[in-house]
Amino acid sequence: MDLSDVADELYAVPPDEFIAARSAARDRAKAEGDKELAKAIAALPKPTTAAWVGNLLARRQPEEVGQLVELGELLRQATANLSGEQLRELGRQRNQVVAALTRQARALAHQAGHDVSSAVAEQVEETLRAAIADPDAGAALREGRLTSSLSYTGIGPVDLDGAVATPLRPAAAPTAPARPRRPGREDDAAARQEAEERRRREEAERRRREAEQARRDADEAAARARDAAAAAEAAEQQLAAAAEKRDRLRARVEELTEELQRAERQAGAASGDVHAAEKRRDAAVRRSATAAAISERAAARAERLADDA
Repeated sequence: MDLSDVADELYAVPPDEFIAARSAARDRAKAEGDKELAKAIAALPKPTTAAWVGNLLARRQPEEVGQLVELGELLRQATANLSGEQLRELGRQRNQVVAALTRQARALAHQAGHDVSSAVAEQVEETLRAAIADPDAGAALREGRLTSSLSYTGIGPVDLDGAVATPLRPAAAPTAPARPRRPGREDDAAARQEAEERRRREEAERRRREAEQARRDADEAAARARDAAAAAEAAEQQLAAAAEKRDRLRARVEELTEELQRAERQAGAASGDVHAAEKRRDAAVRRSATAAAISERAAARAERLADDA
């Protein structure tokens, strides 16, 4: 196990899993007795989200990223060799490729379970533009070990200080001599034909990727539409159930209101009966008291008459 192998593993994992993966790799190095490697692993910085998305794109779509870097080389050659119209055409290709790869990077991140915000997508796009502008930045992107996004100011090389986890691998030696800066007419025609063929291939590939992305977007939209329709149907059922319950409760309220009114009428009638009964009772009490008094007086009179006899 060396630092290069470990970096390849670590910068393939999502940022939220990086710390745990780095700790596990450090512990493995310690267990193997390689303290220097363990120290180097522990010093590897956690990548930003934009850097991780760029690394993911480089690992999942190496051919497309390679074409992006080659387009940068064509643009640098075109600055000296091609006409303004050809430069403008390559510039349009650059914008199209960068936009398509940015969308593809967002789709790959979504498939990996991480949705990319617009701000992060802008950083990814800046990284792709920097990879076109500077061959070292392009090599850094292709290695898939970025720790932060890249940015090109338009002057000088891209600042890679602290943006790459490990030193860049040395570039492979060219297999063929470089093309002269000022080719002849036949070479000019061949170069233009080759550039045109490459443009057509890249345009076809861009359209294919855009079509795939459009299909994925359509599938996602259809899934969201189905979910929304199911939610609407469920809400409609809930509304019907709530309306039915409301109607039952209103009917019950009407029943209870009628029962209350009947009870109030019955209570009013009972109050009248109570009042009449009270009057009858009071009259009976008075009559009873009067009869008792008469009885007492009669008894006293009878007792006096008996004593006189």
